[in-house]
Amino acid sequence: MAPPGYLGKLLRVDLGSGEIWTEELLENELRLWVGGVALGAKYLLEEVGPQVSWDHPENRLILTSGPVAGSGFGGAATFNVVSKGPMTNMAGSSQANGFMGAYMKFCGFDGVIIQGRSRRPVYLEIKEGRAFLKDASRLWGLPVDQTEEEIRKELGAKRLQVSVFAIGPAGENLVRYAAIVGDGGHVAAHNGLGAVMGAKKLKALVAHNAPRGFSVADPAGLKQAGLECFSFMKEFGPFYKWGTGGGFSTIYGQGALPVRNYTTNIFQEHERMNGQYLRSHFQVRSRPCFKCRMAHVKEVTVTEGPCKGFTAEEPEYEQIAAWGPQIGNTDLGGAVLLAHEVDRLGMDCNEASWCVGWAMECYEKGRLDPSQTEGLELNWGNVEAVRELLARISRRQGFLGELLAEGVMRAAKRLGGEPQEWAIHTMQGASPRGHDHRGRWTELFDTCVSNTSTIESSFGGIHAGFVGMKELDDPFEHLEVARSCARFNGIRQFDDCVGICRLASMHPGFTLRAFNAVTGWNFTLEDAFKVGLRAVNALRLFNLSNGLKIDQLRPSQRYGSVPKDGPAEGRNIMARWEEMVQLYHEEMGWDPSTGWPLPNTLEALGIRRWWEELSGTGKK
Repeated sequence: MAPPGYLGKLLRVDLGSGEIWTEELLENELRLWVGGVALGAKYLLEEVGPQVSWDHPENRLILTSGPVAGSGFGGAATFNVVSKGPMTNMAGSSQANGFMGAYMKFCGFDGVIIQGRSRRPVYLEIKEGRAFLKDASRLWGLPVDQTEEEIRKELGAKRLQVSVFAIGPAGENLVRYAAIVGDGGHVAAHNGLGAVMGAKKLKALVAHNAPRGFSVADPAGLKQAGLECFSFMKEFGPFYKWGTGGGFSTIYGQGALPVRNYTTNIFQEHERMNGQYLRSHFQVRSRPCFKCRMAHVKEVTVTEGPCKGFTAEEPEYEQIAAWGPQIGNTDLGGAVLLAHEVDRLGMDCNEASWCVGWAMECYEKGRLDPSQTEGLELNWGNVEAVRELLARISRRQGFLGELLAEGVMRAAKRLGGEPQEWAIHTMQGASPRGHDHRGRWTELFDTCVSNTSTIESSFGGIHAGFVGMKELDDPFEHLEVARSCARFNGIRQFDDCVGICRLASMHPGFTLRAFNAVTGWNFTLEDAFKVGLRAVNALRLFNLSNGLKIDQLRPSQRYGSVPKDGPAEGRNIMARWEEMVQLYHEEMGWDPSTGWPLPNTLEALGIRRWWEELSGTGKK
């Protein structure tokens, strides 16, 4: 019998043979890994060897929910996707909200592991404890929004009766930063997880709504935790009233708003692009995720400017930053349009915008000529040109479409010369989230040393006070930043194990209370950190065995450059970078010179066996 919060079943699918089967998940294994990213990291490390490239049939696409997902706790329907990704050819991990994390469990499964490659396009339907592979040939080539619509028509299902996550043309054409998009615009994006689906000829995943089939240990405790968490989150930050875009101007004031590919930190129009302006000037209606009282997800209709009358999901902060200041656009309606376009084409908005912003800088400085852009005038702020460029990227059409489909690091290397100095990325190969991290050192450092091609220990900075730690005295003190990233690492990964959206429960205390109320396991904060650190260490072992070198744990020249203006002017994170990395490794219990987890570190986490198993992969 499965423990509370779980079904105790894992669905396995081999797209090459068409075989579908189930595996039992034992309670001792679930106590160790919980779900989400940790469970995904375990299977990735065990089943995907260094010889398996990201587009190989033997690569795994691992979708896992968590024990709180579908329990009724507000905003708890998050699912996690883990795979070897094309941006780094190392671990990728990303979460998406909406309904899939709950519906997958309602269908009878705590997770799905997909391997193999289909001979023709298919989609996977999960319903009432069973799974079916269905022909998707007629859906191949369609954008995500049309794919969702067509699948619902085929199944005779209304919007809330099924959760649909799919790839668009970008995933089909193996754009390296293709995303998995569903339920109207929720995205699992980092490290090209949509391209992994495309390589497998898997167009979509569908899960049906159904009654909850698992128990909750303490329903009254869960309800109380949910009420208190909602009360806290309503007052924490601007999210409840203004959405994630509500922090847009605050981030500008920190010097952390990306403007014209990091060429400046001045963006005087920020107050006409923030969430406060959007929600007080555009028409807005609520489209919340599963049982989420925060309801920060909205649908908006543009009421002014060239895009007046256009309706789409409200862009998150990162999408506004990507398609506003990063590309020199000052029209908020244009940002809404481009955010929607990226979602329907199935691309990560962050990597896409770093590619486009870099191309615009190259064009403005004469390093891309009209013959290479094939008529596109890529001047700063040209929304229509960007819209067309995104379509070309998703199809790998023309010189520039093919170039930028590889991501900004590879594109810059191919173009060569001075433009290589302008590309914003980590040396592992992926680009950061939608900030100018030169004004947010914790996230710049975290992004470069993380295992998943995005932030790992931080989220809107380090919230050390949430777990009883000392807050940063100086966010621009090199060693304090490195030490904080190490000491806080693990708890955000625990967030990604339990199945709750961080915007529904930012405080680890409430997340832990909900987890204990569902499972009855009475985990302490130390236990929660250990679960997260198992995931972090497993992912680090995976990356090291797949070729990660310590000199890749750094930013590109522009990403780590010194701001020339704005609030972070003159701040130089690279002045003590090597010291920061060494201290981080020491604090993590890893070899300072190589980054390999030490045997006693893995012993304390109960996963030392992997040290022995990986002894032949160059750890010494």
